Amino acid sequence: MNPNRRKELEEILQYHFNDESLLEQAVTHVSYANEELKDLSRSNERLEFLGDAVLELVTSRFLFDRMDSPEGLLSRTRAGLVCEESLAKTAAAYGLGRFLLLSHGMERTSGRTQPAVLEDLVESLFGAVYLDGGLEEAAKVIERMVLSGWREDMPLKDYKTMLQEVLQEEEELIPEYVLISESGPPHKKVFTAEVRWKGHTYGQGTGSTKKEAEQQAARMALPEARGKDAAEKC
Repeated sequence: MNPNRRKELEEILQYHFNDESLLEQAVTHVSYANEELKDLSRSNERLEFLGDAVLELVTSRFLFDRMDSPEGLLSRTRAGLVCEESLAKTAAAYGLGRFLLLSHGMERTSGRTQPAVLEDLVESLFGAVYLDGGLEEAAKVIERMVLSGWREDMPLKDYKTMLQEVLQEEEELIPEYVLISESGPPHKKVFTAEVRWKGHTYGQGTGSTKKEAEQQAARMALPEARGKDAAEKC
């Protein structure tokens, strides 16, 4: 990364790195590390692993200090703030994708806009700030970039509840969620789940946890379920 690009990214983060190599690693996708550097250890995967934990801790403390709510609501609120969709939107809002180092193949397949890639980038940057400046500095960056728009009265995107409400307008049957696959290393699992109702598969989703995969399956199922419901009312 040239000095101008590095300075631009630091200005976005509002954090100046003492160890510039950490920032370089944070924007290095595994495809680039493999194709150009011939060294997978220089990719941002390890920083992403660390940044994910830092993000969860900072968000947990942030909500704990501001919400007098039971554990279940705190967990659901946190999940909505740190999910793939939320972090990808954060990356898009700050234009972070343009700083990624990608292989030619990833460039051709629009890697700079893929939600999963952007989520990993954001978490890697948080991990890099944590290693370079500690938890307090990482918290400042996370609170400004991810948590600044939070309000306690914000509606939660609980897609499973939304889907159940749509389907149960017709019949009091609860949708069934089935885990159909599990892949990836222990620290970066990918789960795939399906949602089924009355023998029909309505949607399939993936996530880093079983709960997230079920939520994504419900989200994918909602358009068809709503269309079916509207058609039956005609």
